[in-house]
Amino acid sequence: MAHIQSLPSWLTGRVAARGRDLVARALADEGLRLSQHAVLAAVAEHGPLAQAELVRRLEIDPKDVVGLLNELGDKGLVQRRPDPRDRRKNAVSATTEGLATLRRCAAMADQANRELLTPLSAAERDLLITLLQRLHHADQAQ
Repeated sequence: MAHIQSLPSWLTGRVAARGRDLVARALADEGLRLSQHAVLAAVAEHGPLAQAELVRRLEIDPKDVVGLLNELGDKGLVQRRPDPRDRRKNAVSATTEGLATLRRCAAMADQANRELLTPLSAAERDLLITLLQRLHHADQAQ
């Protein structure tokens, strides 16, 4: 196990899993799951969005989007209306309550990430974020 546990891929996976768990627990206080939060955030930032565009932006299964939107709609966080560019499609947008929920979730996610990075100094946190961003952008460039 020593070799496996020294691999950057294993270490980042374990840290990412802990980070996801911390954020998921924080979002649960708002009654949201990570996938619902991602959809709400995308709709708030880029909406109104057609469901197909949401699938492309989040790279999730189209069948899952319908269920997620239904759940968010039932909570009053998003609404679907005919897309003004193509009346055959629905455009999804965040409601006022959805935007307020998203602001609360952002604060909770920030707190969860502060907890995750507590063992690091401020300089180490900044360096870690810089390095992770570099790795992420290199992956997206391919």
